[in-house]
This record gives sequence, C-alpha cells and structure tokens, in this order.
Amino acid sequence: MDENCFVSDIILPKMLHALTVRSPVAKGRLVSIECPELPEGYMIIGAKDIPGKNCLDDSNIPILAGDELSYIGEPVALLLGPDINILEERIRNCKVIVKEGEPVFAEGEADFSIIAAKREFSTGDVDGAFSGAVSIIKNDYSTGIQEHWYAEPCGAVSWPEQGRIVVRTATQWPFHVMRSVCGVLGVPASKVLVTPTITGLHMDGKLWYSSLVSCHAALGAWIAKQPVRLVLTGEEDFSFSPKRFGTEINISCAINEKGEISGLDIQAVVNLGAYAVNADKILEFVNLGSVGAYRTKNIRFCGSAIRTNIPPQGPLAGFGLAQGFFALESHISYIADSIGQDPAQWRKQNIHAGGIFQSGTPVKKRTTAKGSAAKGSPLMHHLIDNVINISDYRRKWAVYELLKSVRRKNAEAPVEQNPAHRTPDSPLGMWMERTEGLRGIGIALGYQGNGLLNEAMYPCSVELTLSEKGALVIKTGMVSSDTDHGSVLAGLASEILGIDKKKVRISYNADSQDSGPSTTSRNIAILTRLIEQACKAIQKRKAKEPLPITVRKTARPQKNNDSEERFPNQLGWASSVVEVEFDPIGYLPRIRGVWMCVDGGKILSENKARKNLKTSVIQALGWAYREQISYVDGTIPVDQFENFDIPGLSEIPPIVIDFINNNSEEPKGIGDLPFSCIPAAFVQAVSQAAGCHFRAIPLKARDIFSAGRLA
Repeated sequence: MDENCFVSDIILPKMLHALTVRSPVAKGRLVSIECPELPEGYMIIGAKDIPGKNCLDDSNIPILAGDELSYIGEPVALLLGPDINILEERIRNCKVIVKEGEPVFAEGEADFSIIAAKREFSTGDVDGAFSGAVSIIKNDYSTGIQEHWYAEPCGAVSWPEQGRIVVRTATQWPFHVMRSVCGVLGVPASKVLVTPTITGLHMDGKLWYSSLVSCHAALGAWIAKQPVRLVLTGEEDFSFSPKRFGTEINISCAINEKGEISGLDIQAVVNLGAYAVNADKILEFVNLGSVGAYRTKNIRFCGSAIRTNIPPQGPLAGFGLAQGFFALESHISYIADSIGQDPAQWRKQNIHAGGIFQSGTPVKKRTTAKGSAAKGSPLMHHLIDNVINISDYRRKWAVYELLKSVRRKNAEAPVEQNPAHRTPDSPLGMWMERTEGLRGIGIALGYQGNGLLNEAMYPCSVELTLSEKGALVIKTGMVSSDTDHGSVLAGLASEILGIDKKKVRISYNADSQDSGPSTTSRNIAILTRLIEQACKAIQKRKAKEPLPITVRKTARPQKNNDSEERFPNQLGWASSVVEVEFDPIGYLPRIRGVWMCVDGGKILSENKARKNLKTSVIQALGWAYREQISYVDGTIPVDQFENFDIPGLSEIPPIVIDFINNNSEEPKGIGDLPFSCIPAAFVQAVSQAAGCHFRAIPLKARDIFSAGRLA
C-alpha cells in the first residue's frame, strides 16, 4: 500500500464504515443511547465495550464518553456497518438520553473551578515602575478562533493483520497514536503498527486529535475483526475538531519621560474548551509572545487557562505565540501613536539589547556568526530597515498620517465649512470620500522557535542507507508535513552524495525511538541537520568501504557522544508591513500589499520557503479579518460552516518575501512567522486608515462602521 496517500484513498476488502454518535448537550450526564434495530453485520460500540483505558495517552480526554458529557458533539458511541447509507439513516434516528447540566462557555460565567492552569512570573520592580511612570497606557486585546485548512477531513483506517492492529492516519505524532491505541485496546506496543498518511497543510492541528479518531477506528477493527474506516464529514470536522484557541489579554505599560516602557503588566486568559489540552505549554507560549522583544527590566505576567464546554481547542501555528504577539505588537503601535511617533522608529529605538525573555529569564542570543542577534540587536534593525525599504513604509506612513489628521479636522469643523459634509451623496462628495486617503499601513515584529516546545525533550534520529545501486533510503521517526519538504531534503541528500534525486526515498520508520511531535520548524531545523551530517559521513566512508553503507545520527537535548548532537535552539525572526485601503461602501479593508523580511537562517530552497510563507500569510490574514467564525452556545452555527470564507486566487494580495543574508549555518523555523506579525500589522494599518484603534481579531465590518469616523 502506498505510503503517500490520503486516508480517504484507502479502500480494503470487507471494510466497515464507522460513524460517530455524539452528545447533544454541552454539559450533562449520559443516561442511555436508544439506537434503532441494526441489520445483521452492523453494530454499536460504547464506552463499556472498551477493553483497555478509556482515555488518550497522557490525557483525560475520553475515547467515548461513558458518563460525564463535556461539549456538544462529544463522541459517545460508534456505529459500524458495510453500507454507509444505512449507517447515516440509523444515526439520524439514534437518541442520546441525557440529564443536562449548566454549561460554561467563557470566562466570567462560573467560579474559579474552571481554571485548569495558571502561570505567573515577575521580574524587577513592577509596582515601582508604575508608581513612577509619566503615563500608563493599557488596553484589552482579544483573538478569536481559527479553522485549520486540512487537505481532507480528519480520519483513520484500521485493520487486523498477523496478530497486530494496523492504523493509517494523518498525524504529526505517530507514537502518540500508537500509545493511545495500545492503551485503549490494552495491548503492548508490539501489537500496534501506525503508518502515517499525507498530513498536508496542518499548522499543528494534528498533534493529538488524530489519535482520537484512530482509537475509534482501531477499537472498531479490534471488536469487529474487520477493517474499519472512520472519516469525518466536512461539517463534523469543522464543528468538532480543535480550533486555534481564543484569548483575552490585558496589557498595561508604564511609560517614562523618554517614551520608553519602564514597566509591563500582562493579564491573559485563554479558553481551551473541554479538557484544557496542553494548558501549561500553551500558557508558556502566550507568556513569551506577550512579553515580546522590547526593552524593559520590570515585567509581570499572570495567565490562566480555563476549561469550558466548547470542543477542545488546539494550538494552530505557534502554541500561543501568535496570540501573545498580536496583543503586544498592537499595543506597541498604540503606544507609538499615543506619543506621536512612527511605530517603526519606536520599535528600532526600544528593541531589547540582550535577547528575549523565556520563562521569565533573560536568554542571551548567540553571536552574529551563527546568524542571531548580538548585543544592540543589529539583526532587528536590519529586519525593520529592510521591510521599510521594500514596502516604501516611511513615505506611506507619513502621507497616511497627514491625511488622517486632515480628515479629523474636517470631521471636527462646522458643517458649513466642510464641503464633503455638505454634499455627502453628491459625486464630488463621494469622490472625496474615495480619494481623500482611506488608506493605512502597519508594521510588526515576531519570532518563531524550533526548540521551545517540550518536543525538544524527545531525541530525533535518522538512518541513511546507500545501496549498491546508488539508491539512498532515509528512515526517520519524524513525519514530513508535505511533499515539498520531503523533496527539499531529498535534494539536499542528492547534492551532497552526487546521486540522482529520484533515487532518494524518505520513509517513516515505525521501529525507531519516539521522536516526539513533528512540527514544520522542528523538521526543518533538526531533521535537515541530521540528514546533512549523515550524508557527509557516508561520503567519507565511500572511498574506504564497499556499499551498502548505513549511518545513523541522533540529536538529543544533551550532548552525549560524537554521533549525537544538541538540538539547535535558534529563533527565526520576521518583520512585516501590511498596507490596506477601505471600501467606503462595505467597510471592508482591501489588502494593497504585504511585505515580509525574514531571518530564516540557512534556506535550502527559497522558492519553496516563499511558497510556504505566502500560504501562511494568507492564513494569517484570514485569522485577522476573513474567517468570521465563533462558538454560539457551545457550537459553531451551520451558516458559518456554509459561509466560511477562504480567498480565491483573484483575492490574494501582492506578497513580497525578502530573506536577509546572515550567513547562518543553521536552518531556522519560519512557517509560523506570519501568524506572529501579520495580524498586528494589519490591524495597525486599518487603525490608521480609520483613525480609530482596533484591538480584536477577526476584525469585523461593523467594528469599522461603528468606529465613528466612517459611520
């Protein structure tokens, strides 16, 4: 069977389909399930039929809810049978009898019992900084949920084979799937084989949810002793799979007489839905993003992750860095505007000179020889100056500021002195409204790590074998996010060894050690380095040894011996500029252009890097204003699914990506960078155009309309 296939492509003899019976309430107790009579060859499976543990590995998420119900759509049973049409008819007539409870959907609806995790740290004298401040600037910032753009709905196929259960699914962490299936079935690891299918563009949305649907398919295959395929419908996936979680972040800054931040006080609440998956890790990243990279010695952060009765929420690109950066970068632009300074210039003057804060502790960067910022942050200045130049930011910002002040004066002038107000519906008035300058431009910074997650606690290994015929097989326990990444790695290996790229094959190795979750940044930074080193080792041995030659390389958090390397832990940085103009009728911003300057370290393929970054830019803009989705009473309304807005080719704005040449030897993570800086730059641009500061994404047309200037 082809490894590079989608779950929906897998069809097996005597295969059964599986559909999920779901909870109709957000909170309650399961009383019973009333299912219509099933024909021969069909069955229903509930929590009582699970032979092992009823939870995912290292989690309290049940495979099938047996008693307590925690969100609308929570799986309570599986229907299995050979004809999916009969299953769909039966499942429509299933009745889930419950004793309903009082749900909690957001912060403030219940007491502190919904707090799943807290994170607090303080450095310096925060209270002293605020008491001695010339001014205090504070604001609330909120980010909404975001849907993943999966190539296919989540699903899994499982079947018994030679005493084992085989599972095929699109997952970023096959070993988590394996351990979860072992736990549910109550069998050792030797009895379960997990082989990933194509994950496609996942944006870290397939870290654990694939394990849940895999357990459903494997449970069905174990009980029925036949192949079982469970693929969610598009509506099911949209409604119940994890979304980027929402946040509420309050930032207060103490400003001294020089216009600098002397104190920073941050309060953050993240809504992780039912079971609060990865709460501690997510708070860590929200913390890092909201502290940012600006100079201050006095910082206090207090974050809470709350458990509510919406479906479990997930990370989606950055584990919370993007939400923190949106709040901090938006606030920085607000500070600069409040003191009448160009936000780009303010950033250059206030970049942290020694590095970033990680877990409340200053982390010094390496020297510029490794491609990172040295003391004084020349890299940051380089990034800002580059993006300013390629976007013509300074000229545009000055012109748009002037036009904003003119509009403000006109709005304050008496009606008889304002011709545009005297004839708002006249051709002249409409022309002035369209041409007097409803445009804006914004700038923001952001970074992305490749070793900041707990994934760095897992070793990463590769095994390369060059055969007698000159073919190279690369085996690893990490999965590739897309075929482009595999093609880049194959190209790297073929270049070093001088062999045809078509003779290089990358294969997932189920027998390797658990390599932890695969994310784009980690694959690029670590897997690339190991393959490069292994290929160079093979090249040296070719002159002395006969083929085949096998070389293994392993990266660990600690350096142990010559064949093992530390995880590289450098940051990819980006500065971005977004320019917008308004449609004065529909109050919808149109993107005139996006510019990004990226420090991505060693770029193996600029074309593929640009392609991936542009895709992320489009998604980041979608999060900022196009993807208007939200939970209403614990569920996403059907009309939001039907009207979900993904831009067509004609709607994609001009996007310019510039990579700075820093002579780095290490590749860095770059795929998440647009999420850390594009939304804040976009909102700043809209704020300049509207003459009103906005503090929430996704930005809605009614928010602009009600801002006052355009109403």
